[in-house]
Amino acid sequence: MRRLQAALAGGAVKPAHSLLPKTGRKCLCRLDLPHSGPLSLRPVKLTVLGSGDAFCSGGALHSCNLLEHEGGTLMLECGPGVLAGMKRLGIPTGAPDALLISHLHGDHFGGIPFLFLEYLFENPRSRPLTILGPPTILERSFALYSALYRELQSFELPFEIRCEELHPGSRTTVAGFEIEAFRVTHNAEPFSLGYRIVSPDATMLFSGDSAWNEAFVEQSKDCDVFLCECCTMEPTVPMHTSYSELLAQRKRLGCRRLLLTHLGADVRLATDFRFERVEDGMVFDLRRGS
Repeated sequence: MRRLQAALAGGAVKPAHSLLPKTGRKCLCRLDLPHSGPLSLRPVKLTVLGSGDAFCSGGALHSCNLLEHEGGTLMLECGPGVLAGMKRLGIPTGAPDALLISHLHGDHFGGIPFLFLEYLFENPRSRPLTILGPPTILERSFALYSALYRELQSFELPFEIRCEELHPGSRTTVAGFEIEAFRVTHNAEPFSLGYRIVSPDATMLFSGDSAWNEAFVEQSKDCDVFLCECCTMEPTVPMHTSYSELLAQRKRLGCRRLLLTHLGADVRLATDFRFERVEDGMVFDLRRGS
């Protein structure tokens, strides 16, 4: 905070009003990175930085995960506890090459302004940061940043931000991962997305926030891991998936391994439980075919 105060007082950061998105502006830039070719079959490293629901049940941080392989590092969701999650585990805060956001609820993208702040003062960033998510992801991120740190809204960030807006059916490549987006059932504007994330080393399916969705059956075929939300034991919340639904549908899912995240209080406390529940700080090695 002393660095922030000094910068504000001394004008150490140059103004750049043009960086802030104008009202109604579309994010038009598209990142099409060339595929780097086959990589050695080393595991993809999945680090759970936050496994909590919107209420941080059980004291868990909001949704945030890191996927690392030889092609790069992808942050999957960016909840408000992102910096705490990384620093607790000794992960450099500049590690992500890209952020992939499923929907525009605060517990999933609310950490982006804190990354901006970190990259401006504590750990200055120079290389580009790519942000991918539903339409208006960049505008909403800057609006939140401006609301939280109004004095900084006209200050130039020292790195380039690249943005790609995703829609159901979008396909793209970032940080060496091939990503396919599909629509899921959740009450977020403009819509919520799930993702199939493929590398030469492993294939992962991510539900985002969603009620049980038949798309999970098709998208999970030949997946090594399905990281699926599970907010409640019974289907009492219409826009989220429950344990009982997953129990009934497990045989239809084509994933080799099912990991549950975004855990509600009753899910965390349940003793008779047949699936793996992730917790903050857990690390998984994902390998194709295992």
